[in-house]
Amino acid sequence: MGRRAGPRPRRGAPGHPLLRGAGRGRGRPEPDRTTTSGRLAWLNSASTRIGTTLDLERTAQELAGFTVPRFADAAAVDILEDVLRGEEGSRWTGSGIPASRAMAVCAVDSLASLEPTPVGVTINRPETAHETLLHRYCLRQGKPVLVSRMGDADFARVAPTPSAADKMRRAGVHSYLAVPLIARGVLLGTADFVRAAGSRPFSTTDLALAEQLASRAAVFIDNARLYGREREHVITLQRSLLPRATPLTPGLDVHAEYAPAVAARGVGGDWYDVMALPGGRTALMVGDVMGHGLPAAATMGRLRAVGRTLMTLDTAPERILARLDLATRDLEDEQVATCLCAVYDPADGSFTFASAGHLPPLMLDGRGGAAFLDVPIGAPLGAGVIPYDPLRVTAPEGSHLALYTDGLVKNRTDDVDVQLDRLRNKAMALGPGRLEEGELLAEAPNAFRIDEAVLLVAATTPEPGDDLKVWTLPREGNVASVARRLVSEQLGAWGLSDLTDVSELVVSELVGNALRYGNGPGQLRLLRGDRLTVEVSDTGPDLPQIQHADVSDEGGRGLQLINMLCRRWGSCRTVTGKVVWAEQNIAPQAY
Repeated sequence: MGRRAGPRPRRGAPGHPLLRGAGRGRGRPEPDRTTTSGRLAWLNSASTRIGTTLDLERTAQELAGFTVPRFADAAAVDILEDVLRGEEGSRWTGSGIPASRAMAVCAVDSLASLEPTPVGVTINRPETAHETLLHRYCLRQGKPVLVSRMGDADFARVAPTPSAADKMRRAGVHSYLAVPLIARGVLLGTADFVRAAGSRPFSTTDLALAEQLASRAAVFIDNARLYGREREHVITLQRSLLPRATPLTPGLDVHAEYAPAVAARGVGGDWYDVMALPGGRTALMVGDVMGHGLPAAATMGRLRAVGRTLMTLDTAPERILARLDLATRDLEDEQVATCLCAVYDPADGSFTFASAGHLPPLMLDGRGGAAFLDVPIGAPLGAGVIPYDPLRVTAPEGSHLALYTDGLVKNRTDDVDVQLDRLRNKAMALGPGRLEEGELLAEAPNAFRIDEAVLLVAATTPEPGDDLKVWTLPREGNVASVARRLVSEQLGAWGLSDLTDVSELVVSELVGNALRYGNGPGQLRLLRGDRLTVEVSDTGPDLPQIQHADVSDEGGRGLQLINMLCRRWGSCRTVTGKVVWAEQNIAPQAY
């Protein structure tokens, strides 16, 4: 039998005008010597052996393998690069020699000396190459090519270079046939076949048989090409909807990986998000839309956008998921998604989790152990079963948290407990360092991954230390004066005294609002990073808004001042109330 190898040197041969000696010679019985029913049965079997998947390269390999050794001693399939780029046409109209991609080859052992080009390599002709009969007939005119008995002059007309012609001559090739691959009016490429010593020359019956086979196979190849293009569009869309980079946040180092599925229809709606919240907090989210293709990817993009908006307004994961569930039910496609949301607070090194039907997070404790966190599992988003219950966990020093989607562990044989045990064991074997580099994703059962996968690894770093200061403000006395003094002293210690005047005004206004509308201030946070952030918390339910103040009004101008003096400001709900914050730019030389 033949052996499969990478695509081979080029060939070419004329069609009907160069037909010579058809049907003469000795060798194995030719298809034209068999019965008509036998030839039809052979063609019918091609429908079950070619196009078994929607993978373009495999489909081309199936075509080449189907014809060797029954029909030819060697077969090759090439696809035009212009077609792969989406530039479709009924024939090749360019100048020179077209670039094509060698997709498949199959040959008997006696023709191994042809040294084919590796599969998937784009063949750009060297300057010494010349146009062959394949280019002239198959590509330019869309006609088949047949040289039944090749003479010395024919090798030069079939092969693109003298060295390729010499290899074919020494290998004993004596008959050549090539057909264009045309489907739906689009010229995809070519399939060509050769016979060597011991085989009968190609005949006109072989030519007709090859044309029928090419007509059927071209449809399968075109289906695979169109599916591959659609899949690339979905993957491109999906990647564009995912974060391009993870933000730098205090106390947390986040690494994210996304891997599309290998299996057909595996691309879908897996997503992740990392978002910096007020006061140095960080929100982490992973989700999985239950579906595949463009609809799932579009739903994922909408859910991620809604999730980011909700995270700017609330730091409680359970409330974020409850509102995200309501938003999911409003989608017209009525899709369902799982989601896991976590909020990290560097002030006490804690994670707060909430889950909407998602797989549990994996915590590596930094001492060689790993365990899944027992987060209460709520209903998936869109199911309409709320509320969700939170879980608060203090992360050990040097710990790593892994959030993921089911594509990381899913297979078709094991139940979920076995899959999760395998994931935990692999994570412990890899260790934190290799876990951050995404090797857990590479180690997953993904040789033929049936679903896409997301891996989000959050490593706790040493405490922010001097960069984050948290004070509990007194309930009585001149609270604003105390807050101004704390801020002024800390800015002096940081060497940021030039920001003192604005910061004192900002903290006075924030404390004043907390006293008037928030049942008194709770904590004061001062965070030094790329910017300086001042934050005051209270237990009031209402988020502040800028008001229009008349000339005669005694109040209502505080937030207007903050809005003019600071880079940006905002408010966000917490479990016990809300926080109001404001940011100022820090000069580069100051930090």
